[in-house]
Amino acid sequence: MLWVKAFHIVFVASWFAGLFYLPRIFVNLAMVPADSHAERERLLLMARKLHRFAGLLMIPALVLGLLLWLHYGIGRGPGNGWLHAKLLLVVGIIGYHHVCKRLLRDFEGFANRRSHRWFRVFNEVSVLLFIAAVVLVVVKPF
Repeated sequence: MLWVKAFHIVFVASWFAGLFYLPRIFVNLAMVPADSHAERERLLLMARKLHRFAGLLMIPALVLGLLLWLHYGIGRGPGNGWLHAKLLLVVGIIGYHHVCKRLLRDFEGFANRRSHRWFRVFNEVSVLLFIAAVVLVVVKPF
């Protein structure tokens, strides 16, 4: 079980590394001058590859988490409300990942209407989600 838990943590942390950096690329994309096609294409390529890689990391993170919950019984029984909150948070994190994909498509289709400042704030959401997940798992407040 400890190996499963260790690899779950590794894949979750790696997935979040992608979620931390992808919106930073969006900040840069939002600041690219309209006549700078090479820079825009380079950033779009980076964003596409990072989103795809983060998505690949998400799958084992989720599978190993489900294995810990359903097979090893982590979080089952009374006094484990933290796990229900974490599962809800995981749904939100997956949603954040999909919002990143939609934002990437907006950039690809020249449809972005958001400023670099908006993306700077959006970038901090992933940090808050990560902090909340770690606190729920380590502290188990309820």
